[in-house]
Amino acid sequence: MALKVEHELHKRRFGRNLGVGLLLVGFVAIVFGLTVVKVQNTGFVEGYDHVARPALIPENEGGN
Repeated sequence: MALKVEHELHKRRFGRNLGVGLLLVGFVAIVFGLTVVKVQNTGFVEGYDHVARPALIPENEGGN
């Protein structure tokens, strides 16, 4: 016989907490997966740093 009997309320609360925890883990896994796929699919990305980037200027528009 158990020393302390677990109340029915605690069993329901544990089940609810377990469900919320599993949903949270699933959400984090989805966000992580989307992040990994996005990082892998984007090539070399130059940041927006307010400087002229010669790589973006087409060859035929030399300006001369």
